[in-house]
Amino acid sequence: MTEAMDDATCGSRYSKIEEDLGVLGESFGLGEIQACRFLPNGLMNGNWRLETADGAFALKRIMDVPLPLARRNLAVLSELADAGVPVGRPMATSSGETVAEVAGRGYCLIPWLEGGHQPGTGLTLAQAGDLGLLLGQIHRSLNGERTIRLLPPPSEPLAAPVTTPYWARAEADRFLALIAALDSPTAFDAEAAQALGEHKVLLDKYAHFHPGTEVAAGPGGWTHGDVQHRNVLWRDGKITGVIDWDRILVRPFGEEVARTATVQFGGEDGFLDLERTAAFVAGYRSVVPIPVPALADAVERLWWKRMSDYWQLVFHYDRDDHSCDHLFLPAERFLAWWTERREDVQGAFAAMP
Repeated sequence: MTEAMDDATCGSRYSKIEEDLGVLGESFGLGEIQACRFLPNGLMNGNWRLETADGAFALKRIMDVPLPLARRNLAVLSELADAGVPVGRPMATSSGETVAEVAGRGYCLIPWLEGGHQPGTGLTLAQAGDLGLLLGQIHRSLNGERTIRLLPPPSEPLAAPVTTPYWARAEADRFLALIAALDSPTAFDAEAAQALGEHKVLLDKYAHFHPGTEVAAGPGGWTHGDVQHRNVLWRDGKITGVIDWDRILVRPFGEEVARTATVQFGGEDGFLDLERTAAFVAGYRSVVPIPVPALADAVERLWWKRMSDYWQLVFHYDRDDHSCDHLFLPAERFLAWWTERREDVQGAFAAMP
């Protein structure tokens, strides 16, 4: 390679990539790999850009899902490409497999999709509507005739587990106890403890609004699971690709609508851009005519999930994985903003196409 990959850049989790590249290049028929660059934006998997004589490719080490599930998802991706969804078609190895295994490590390869990410409120109102249209197209395509062999229609009512206020408080107390027991707490530990204290105040004030049933309202089916700015590519104002299809799962459609909007137009900024959210929802509802009450149910469920879930702290304290530390405090600020403006948020999700 003319450009060596620096293991220090990507961390020890990915330190096998240098020794795996030769096998991967042969398996996928890439010829000489001229450059390999680690992509730090991925949170759950390892990702690299490969430069070869035949062009550029995105290489992913699959770490977040079992390899058989990854193979199914990649087969779905090929069907979506045929249906006109802006996705990259997975490359096959010389043996016809979409996942190559090297010493138990699984990799997939997709031709490089040109474009960049548009975080937060970087989208115009028209582009926000286009993102909603895209999500509607994804839901229709995942549940269409092309994918029925791989993704059979769900037959049971969609369950939406609800954490009780008791367990939400107990989990906050567990992390506070872990922090209090540390011999040498860091600045993150101190900030987390303060945020948890403020979080418990919100729990005490608003816990009685938690969803009273585990049966979600409205239509559902197969969904992408993580449509948001890190996984959508734009070029010249248009969407050029959707990536990271590891979380294909049956969910209420409203759940993904609410999650996409709050991650794309809120979260890390500490507030939700209601105008862009409304444009996004209107775009989605022009493709999938989901009723307003179903969206209202999904929004309340997502709000309570944010109130009762501490996944970034699970990563930090239970798994000793600090890769998502930077997401914790912005998420807490956003939760406080959202909690005080629940009716305004609901209004944005009632937008008509």
